[in-house]
Amino acid sequence: MGGYSGQPKHCSTVLEGIRNRAGSINVLYHEGCKITKGGSWQQDEVVPSDPEEDRRSIAEAVEVAKQADVVVLAIGGNEQTSREAWALNHMGDRASLELVGRQNELVDAVAATGKPIIAFLFNGRPISIANLTEKAQAIFECWYLGQETGRAVAEVLFGDTNPGGKLPITIPRSVGHLPAYYNYKPAARRGYIFDDISPLYPFGFGLSYTTFKFGEPRLDKAVIRKNESTTVRVEVTNAGKVQGDEVVQMYIRDKVSSVTRPVKELKGFGRITLEAGHTATVTFDITPESLAFYNIDMKYVVEPGEFEIMVGNSSRDQDLQKVLLRVK
Repeated sequence: MGGYSGQPKHCSTVLEGIRNRAGSINVLYHEGCKITKGGSWQQDEVVPSDPEEDRRSIAEAVEVAKQADVVVLAIGGNEQTSREAWALNHMGDRASLELVGRQNELVDAVAATGKPIIAFLFNGRPISIANLTEKAQAIFECWYLGQETGRAVAEVLFGDTNPGGKLPITIPRSVGHLPAYYNYKPAARRGYIFDDISPLYPFGFGLSYTTFKFGEPRLDKAVIRKNESTTVRVEVTNAGKVQGDEVVQMYIRDKVSSVTRPVKELKGFGRITLEAGHTATVTFDITPESLAFYNIDMKYVVEPGEFEIMVGNSSRDQDLQKVLLRVK
């Protein structure tokens, strides 16, 4: 629920939701391991779970997993691992972004069975899940789903609902990759020894049960004056077999400017719903406000020059198509 939510009269757990929706399917269950002992937001002291108890429990969970066709793995954090620190006896900050406790050991052990893993990640802050990413066949970022958690999870798991969410943040590979954000300055990324510089999951990223293809973006006017506007259009096709949502995103980069500007900035987005095989044209207006910035004299101006207009389904370069706008 999260620490500031109160207690609803009704709450549906993941296990309840799946069992209620599964019908005649036999749903096995095991706790796997604990995160902390207690786990309540109001509990000042955060008590780590016992390693030996966790490892015995993980061994039992593996035996249960061996009997299953597919494993639904619910992991992440609890109210204690994502909370505000307001006193020395009520801490909330962490020095690591890894899964708390023996959760990665649980992931490794279940993956070793060879069973497909569908992971539901519950968390109030970004978690570094590189290990889970390597071993799970699907990951659902749930954050806090509230009192209807179980029903929401079941509807997505069984395909009653096609998820179409996009990340409003960047998820880094590790705490050493912080700060992680998409709109950095051109010289702000140098890289790391023995590791990839890219985020684990970029801002704006998100999958669904279908796939979408983007046509080339087109500008109504490729050359405009500083006080004029134009429109960019792109055709989006649902190339999969089921209806789905896509969030089309437009980013802009000022290629040459009097002060250093980000490599890209989100300047427009829109959610569309398409039946399988259908195509829609998505448009974004590009106004002087879309191109302006504060110069060295703190004046909000549009400078003449070239602007890259990027359209796609995430902030990653490989997910974007570009067209050039010239301002004179």
